[in-house]
Amino acid sequence: MLAIANYIAKGWTALTERVSSRLVNKLILLFTTIIILVVGSLTFISYKMLQREALNNSIASTSNNLLLVNKNLEDYLLGMEQLSLPQINYDELAFAISHAATNYASKMYIENYLRNMYFSRSNEDLEAIYLYFVSSGTYYTISKENFDIKIRSGQAENIPSMSWYKQAMDNSKNQAYQSFLMSNAERGYDMDPSRSFMAYHRVLRSIATRAPQAVVSFYYNKSTMNKIMKDVPYNKGQHLFLLSPDNTPFVLDDRSFYETMEGNGVLKQLKAGGSNANANNDGLTWESPEDSKYLVVYNVGEQEGWKLVKPLPYTELYAAAKATRNLNFIIGFLFLLLAVVLITYFSNAVTKPLKLLSQQMKRFSTGDFEASTEVVGRDELAYLSRHFNQMVSRTNELITERYKMKLVEKNAILKALEAEINPHFLYNALQAISTKALKAERFDIADMVDALALTLRYCISGKDIVRASEELLHIERYMSLQKARFGGRLQLVMDWEQELKELEIPKLSIQTLVENAIKHGVEMVSTPVTIKISASAAGGYAFITVSDNGPGFAEGRLGQVMQSFDADWDERAEEEGSVGLVNLNTRLKLLYGTSSQLVIRTSPSGTEMEMLIPRGGGQYV
Repeated sequence: MLAIANYIAKGWTALTERVSSRLVNKLILLFTTIIILVVGSLTFISYKMLQREALNNSIASTSNNLLLVNKNLEDYLLGMEQLSLPQINYDELAFAISHAATNYASKMYIENYLRNMYFSRSNEDLEAIYLYFVSSGTYYTISKENFDIKIRSGQAENIPSMSWYKQAMDNSKNQAYQSFLMSNAERGYDMDPSRSFMAYHRVLRSIATRAPQAVVSFYYNKSTMNKIMKDVPYNKGQHLFLLSPDNTPFVLDDRSFYETMEGNGVLKQLKAGGSNANANNDGLTWESPEDSKYLVVYNVGEQEGWKLVKPLPYTELYAAAKATRNLNFIIGFLFLLLAVVLITYFSNAVTKPLKLLSQQMKRFSTGDFEASTEVVGRDELAYLSRHFNQMVSRTNELITERYKMKLVEKNAILKALEAEINPHFLYNALQAISTKALKAERFDIADMVDALALTLRYCISGKDIVRASEELLHIERYMSLQKARFGGRLQLVMDWEQELKELEIPKLSIQTLVENAIKHGVEMVSTPVTIKISASAAGGYAFITVSDNGPGFAEGRLGQVMQSFDADWDERAEEEGSVGLVNLNTRLKLLYGTSSQLVIRTSPSGTEMEMLIPRGGGQYV
């Protein structure tokens, strides 16, 4: 697994290097990425918009369709209720019900009443009518048998134990609807429930006492219901249910699907009946155990609260959006191929002059100073090509000029050698003067000449960084010459810690500070001036201080010097008396970085100049 990961990483690195090695590849990758992002974003946005539009349209159209069909269903159910009401004098019907067992006329009245109700129904969906007498447990029924209408009577003692019977008795409207879809549906009568899908039961009560006298039951087949339900179109994967107000199923296209929904408690989330049941009804989203998402759109009847439920699979709702998205992807892919071809062509056309210029620059870098490139057009590439050719031409001129200067320099060196002027001649001359002074017993002059020779030798040595002990020895020789000049007016005090004797410092740095003290201290007064040189260490830094008790800097002079420290090199004014300090500050910054400092403090009672140097050496040492 690790080997595969390493192989993939190496392949990706190689591909990245190959792409980034050429400008044309970068341009192709850039514009291709932009096109992919634009096309992908537009496709995604349009897909989401189409999804939302399809969802809203499906909810609106399905809700309107269910509303119209549910109104037809309620009219159909209202017809059942109207049929159950007594069509003739209710007192005569009540008398016939109570005397049908003993009075032949009452029996015939009941049979005629059943015939009138049966034949008053114009639809062919009425299978049978049962009239049950509560007091006697006797019933009369009318139904079609072998193309003939027959009336029979019988005894049904178990009717009062039926749940639909109890529901009708307890109902405020004295009615109950019974569904035969479920396998445990109760019959009560000797009938074939496979021919009916529902029954409507109504209790007939005494007007005077409100006591139940009879229960009339109507059994319907699905012929009329199917005609009404056909007005609800549904495609593959969609379902349609008709539920009573208590969610009892009366019409199901898929019983197992209904049982799954009921088991998940989706049907309990449907709003109850009423005038506001369908207000703001955007449906419910349900995810089946098979991980299929459905939009459950439903309509609740305004009169009885019957529910038409239509689960719609999201896959079908988004089918058009997905087809459009896939088409957009295909079109975008074709567009991308065309764009890549055009981008490759134009990128090569744009980068070709750059490629030629790059080749000529490689020739120039290898020493071929005759390289030149073709200038085409007036754009930035033509500007670069033109100036490259000018650079090559100017380089050739400079090489020629440099060659001539080398010849002149060589001749000058030869002449200097001929003149035999070199430091050895100067040292020999000083040595001769010292010898002559010794012969004349002018020991003071001999000491001065020797000090001058050693000072000169130290100054022109090639080292830029020296040990502090070497610099202090040079200061002693230098001060011996200055004391010969100023006599007793110049005093020197040394306070240098022994551990700092091996500290490496810039050459002539202490001399610069001492020379400044002499210039601005000793030369300005006639009284004695003491110059003190001290060194200490603290916090990883060395503090080298040169102080004097002279008159200090003139008013405003210190500000000018400090301002020259911060000025750019080419903006510094080479004023007398400040060049040495400015140069020393610049050397410190170059050798040790910004952690080093040159601090100057002055007052009428004297001047103190302090170098702050890192003990570990600077990053530039």
